[in-house]
Amino acid sequence: MMVGKVIGTVVCSRKDPKLEGLKLLIVQQTDLSGTPKGAQVVAIDSVGAGVGEIVLCASGSSARQTESTQNRPVDTVVMAIVDTIEAGNETVFQK
Repeated sequence: MMVGKVIGTVVCSRKDPKLEGLKLLIVQQTDLSGTPKGAQVVAIDSVGAGVGEIVLCASGSSARQTESTQNRPVDTVVMAIVDTIEAGNETVFQK
């Protein structure tokens, strides 16, 4: 799993029928405090996340384990919107 920030959306007028009805988000990988690091990915939104939110993503075969992505051609899914991250007895992110 990875923590990331939703930085945009992708709109496709034509796509595989198994992706119909799914929202595509651009997610920038971040550290635990929300500072950008690493790659940007396109992810399927399974929780109603929006631009600017810190989210938790799963990739690979785990991305196809949510109710909305099961048996679909998906490599990354947004599966949670983060409210708080605590590490080392310290709150490093608060929504």
